[in-house]
Amino acid sequence: MVDTRVLRTSGAEITYDVRGPLPPADGRPPLLMIGQPMDASGFRALAERFADRTVVTYDPRGLGRSTRSDGRVDNDPVTQAEDLHTLIAELGAGPVEIFGSSGGAVTGLQLVTAHPEDVVTLVAHEPPITGVLPDAEAADRATRGFREAYQAKGWGAGMAGFMGMTMWQGEFTDAYFAQPAPDPAMFGMPSEDDGSRDDPLLSERSAAVVEYRLDVDALTSAPTRVVVAVGEETGDTYTARTGRATAAALGQEAVVFPSHHGGFLDGEFGWPGKPDEFAARLREVLDAG
Repeated sequence: MVDTRVLRTSGAEITYDVRGPLPPADGRPPLLMIGQPMDASGFRALAERFADRTVVTYDPRGLGRSTRSDGRVDNDPVTQAEDLHTLIAELGAGPVEIFGSSGGAVTGLQLVTAHPEDVVTLVAHEPPITGVLPDAEAADRATRGFREAYQAKGWGAGMAGFMGMTMWQGEFTDAYFAQPAPDPAMFGMPSEDDGSRDDPLLSERSAAVVEYRLDVDALTSAPTRVVVAVGEETGDTYTARTGRATAAALGQEAVVFPSHHGGFLDGEFGWPGKPDEFAARLREVLDAG
């Protein structure tokens, strides 16, 4: 049973879902599952596989069901981490365990940096932090490429560019930039431009996620157990490389999880992973702490 609640915080109303009792009946901390720009809907399959735990999912401010009144549209990990800090206090059952996916992993790292007392264990799955890469400048250029395609030609062109970038294996070399712009039809996407330019993934709105600067000293001195994870199928793509480089910066090796960047998804989003195997691995990692 899902209990949907709304938290009114500074400049936003945050919608979140609680599965299970608070405080948890088993004595374990609540397990938060966080994404960015993905909202709570993306964690349905994974949450169902933790039916024995109290699981909390949420929509970041301005995304999904959560609204904002702060006059901003940018998705900043610092702001989102403060929202999570307020949410954890509202739950009254902290500190918590966190599984953070993609941009949510970056928000989780910022939460541990700013409020280490909030988190027992953070599993940060493929955080897309460009600055940790040896080819960071080229990766920034590649990111600008799909954003410029989005601004010039709309969602289909932007998403095709994004897919091309995130599927590229290895560093962004001259060979990458010499390629023609990918055709949206290659990915089954429309070429028509609907005129909108507010997509949180393709616009500048989430630039602060990939531009985030890791505070290694704060993270390595925190009492929180931080585990950086990568998917076994992600290969040598951008998020696999940022995950491994983030782990190395923190003096660890990335833990390998089943499947790909969205390995916890079932088929409802058209990119199925291995949610059973993924959940089992996450449970194993959390229990190891």
